[in-house]
This record gives sequence, structure tokens and C-alpha cells, in this order.
Amino acid sequence: MDFFETILWPLRWLVELVLAVWHQALTWLGMEPASGVTWVLSIIGLVIVVRSALIPVTVRQIKSQRRMMDLAPEMKKVQDKYKGKKDQFSREAMSRETMALYKKHGTNPFSSCLPILIQMPVFFSLFYVLRHAAENKTGIGFMNAALTQSFNEASIFGAPLKQNFTQGWESGNWTVVILLGVIVILMIASQFFTQLQIMSKNVSDETKASPMYRQQRILLYIIPFAFLFSGVTFPLALNVYWFTSNVWTMGQQFIVIRNMPTPGSEAWRARQARLKAKGKLTDDEVRALDAQTPSKAEGQRQQPMSSKRAKKKGK
Repeated sequence: MDFFETILWPLRWLVELVLAVWHQALTWLGMEPASGVTWVLSIIGLVIVVRSALIPVTVRQIKSQRRMMDLAPEMKKVQDKYKGKKDQFSREAMSRETMALYKKHGTNPFSSCLPILIQMPVFFSLFYVLRHAAENKTGIGFMNAALTQSFNEASIFGAPLKQNFTQGWESGNWTVVILLGVIVILMIASQFFTQLQIMSKNVSDETKASPMYRQQRILLYIIPFAFLFSGVTFPLALNVYWFTSNVWTMGQQFIVIRNMPTPGSEAWRARQARLKAKGKLTDDEVRALDAQTPSKAEGQRQQPMSSKRAKKKGK
């Protein structure tokens, strides 16, 4: 047992417990123990348990990302203030003002990464559990010999859940290659859409005009392609877990943005418009919404009118 397996021992035990419980429950419902569908649903059940436990942390992450976007204009002012100043006094002053901004907005650069950092140990614990099962090794708790053999026999559409892209390619199992290719494309698309939800609908108009926002837009097109690595390296079962987790994030974020949008953003205007239609806004809130809602006629060029048409209109 290597160093990381030892550190992850408690999480591996919990992962085996959740998988075993879901697998047993599905078997009691009449599903085949060695069926790939049974194991896929067990893995989806693990996602449901993990992500449900992380709901408070994930909501905090979305709020933190929102605050980081909101402080971008103020951060730019601090950076411009000390631009070109490399002496120690200026660096310390810039650091203090930056930390003061984080404190003022109730955020920091690391809080937005917290759910991912928490999920990664679970992800690698599942990796070790499935790797040992694929090698016909029993687990440390609930992955006994029967469950290990069941997982080894499991396949979906003829694709063994224990195989990765390279193994499928070398063995000539094109079903594994095609399924993993489709899952990777869907993971990239879901990650892209998840980030796009925040950047297009849940960012204030002021923040959208900042340089930091433009930099974030560039990352929007780069970060999702990190899933190419997981698609090639990790087995099909692990990619099912990651894709399901992505779908959960996308849906959860949609709900959070719809109900707790950033003030001044497109999502905020849409929410306020819904509340206005239901008569749930105060007069001040209605005026604030009207002030931020562009008029339909705004920006339209007024057509020149001839003297004859002007006389007819005046009649």
C-alpha cells in the first residue's frame, strides 16, 4: 500500500460503503449484480451522496466566484496605483490593500476552488477502489470478493467499466474508445456551459467592462480541455463519476444563479422582472430595476422626416 492509499484509507472505506449499499439496493430491486447498468447507477448514487453533502460548500463557492468578479474593478485600481513600483514598501502596501479588498467583499482567491479540492480526495479514493477491483483485489472494507468479481464482469454496450481509453485502443474494443470519446466531449461541453452560466448571466455590467473579466473569458475556452487527460488516463467507470458530477454542478449552479443572482447582472434583472410581474417588489426596487433595464427604443436611430410627412403627422 503506497503513501497516498494510506492517507486516503478512511475515504476509501466510505466510498466502498456507499458503492456497496447502492449496489445491494439495486440488486434487491431485481437488477443483475454484474450488470454494467447496475454499477453505473451505483456510481451515480455515489455522486448523489457526495454532492448532496457538498451543497453548502458549493453554494459558498458560487457566491465567492461572484464576489471575485465584483471586486475586479477595485482590484484594477489597486494594481494601477502601484504599477511600476517594485520597492518593498510598495509591494507590502499593495498586498495590504488587496487583502483589505478580499475582507471587504468577504472572499479570497482560494474559496472558489474549495469544492474541487474537497472532491479530489473522493475522486482518487474511487480510483484506488476501482483499480484494486480491476486487478481482482478485494477492498479494505465492503468491496469483498463477490463485489470485486461483479465489477470485473460489468460492461455497458459491450464496454468493460474497468478499461480506459488506452486499454480499449490496444485491445481493439472500439466500444470503449467511442464511449469514452463521447463522455469526454460531453464533459468538456458541460464544463464550458457551467462557466458560461456565471460569466454571461451572473456578472454585473461593471465587472464585464474590466480587464480581469476578459482574462477569465479566455480561460473559459481553455480549462474544459483538461478533461482530455482524464478521458485517456482513467477507466470508463471513473469518467462516468466525473461526468455525472459535472451535470450535477451545472444543474445546481443554474438553480443558485436563478434564485441568488449577482445584483446588476442579467440574471438579477431576470429575477427582478419575475418578482415585479408577481407584484413582490417595492416601489424603490421597481425604480432600480427600470433604471438598469434598457429601453426597447434605446439605441434606435430616429429616421429623418420630410416636411410633408411632418405636416400630415401634425394633423
